[in-house]
Amino acid sequence: MKTTATNKKIRQLLTAISDGSLILRPEFQRRLVWTDKHKQEFIRTVLEGLPFPEIFLADGDVDLTTGRGNQQVVDGQQRLTTLYQYFNASKDLKLGSLESYEDLADGAKLAFLNYDVVVRDLGELTEHEVRNVFTRMNSTNYGLNAMEVNNARFDGALKRTAQEVSEWKFFDDHRVFNAVDIRRMNDIRWCLSLIITMISGYFSRDVEHETYLEQYNDEFPESDEVKEKLQMTAGLIEDLSIDGSSRMWQKNDLFTLMVELSDLGPENCTDATALGKRLAIFYAEVDGISEGIDPKAFRQSAEQYRVDVISGTNERARRIRRGNVIREIATPFFSD
Repeated sequence: MKTTATNKKIRQLLTAISDGSLILRPEFQRRLVWTDKHKQEFIRTVLEGLPFPEIFLADGDVDLTTGRGNQQVVDGQQRLTTLYQYFNASKDLKLGSLESYEDLADGAKLAFLNYDVVVRDLGELTEHEVRNVFTRMNSTNYGLNAMEVNNARFDGALKRTAQEVSEWKFFDDHRVFNAVDIRRMNDIRWCLSLIITMISGYFSRDVEHETYLEQYNDEFPESDEVKEKLQMTAGLIEDLSIDGSSRMWQKNDLFTLMVELSDLGPENCTDATALGKRLAIFYAEVDGISEGIDPKAFRQSAEQYRVDVISGTNERARRIRRGNVIREIATPFFSD
């Protein structure tokens, strides 16, 4: 593939966007997910005359009657969209302390419009080739899991809250996440599922991640409240004094326990010691079933829980059933 790199002034790109000869958002492109802070810093970069990475374009449709054609953005849509929003005073761009284009001095306006953008022209490509280039440019690993992909797309408030929670000493002390989990960002993924479940209830796998990451990309007003509730829940779980070898410390089991205890209100627990003893017996009986030992104290609930924790563990129905079992055990130890 031969490519040609040239400079285009911002004013040329803005004009092309306005007259439709430059297509900002081909249908395969990702939705815009930059936070206002990212947009503001990018505009500031341009206003200060500092460089930013090149933009990639490919030839689009050509009208065979008029000879008019267009180009589509293969990589750089968020940068170009932000420039267009700034120039046109779009309500979708919150400036914060940044001076608006309209309020710039004439010299600053001219410098902005004449800023040189490095544009790499990929020429005429098939739709398949364009998609392939886009995918390659936006992925460093074809084996990216869902959280790694979302991490590349979102760096906002909710994601940062989940990351902060994942780094708590509580999880490290109890070896909840292994080295592979941390390397593949499964610790953040787990904490994100936990937080979203606290907000919205149980859901299957990671289906709500993208929705909530986008919704709370700029701000996550509940962040402090959620972290405080989780800190209290983690403290209560410590007070249960359940042995480190218990299955309670496995990710699926701990997930269910944290969701249910946080919902009951850890501050409402009347006897952590007694609750810990009951849960220790329950988890031991769940494990005992695999060894051919019939549960005695929790016969029906232990059998049901085991079924829901060994297969299809991240399906909504199974998460709900596990939650109901744990809630039934824990409720007598909580005040209204």
